[in-house]
Amino acid sequence: MALTWKDTGTIAETLYDNDPDLDPTTLRFTELHDMVCALPGFSDDPEKSSEAILEAILQAWLDERE
Repeated sequence: MALTWKDTGTIAETLYDNDPDLDPTTLRFTELHDMVCALPGFSDDPEKSSEAILEAILQAWLDERE
């Protein structure tokens, strides 16, 4: 399955599964962006990212940790 920036929930779940001990609040948006772009199956344009999208991924990731 190809991931795009619209798949915030799936991206967050994948990031959590890859490193469940990582506190996502310690990441800068540039680091989060790079992590998303490096995910297997991520095929969207890196330039289509926005602060709002990264915030949504971060919030979904925090929800995964609960």
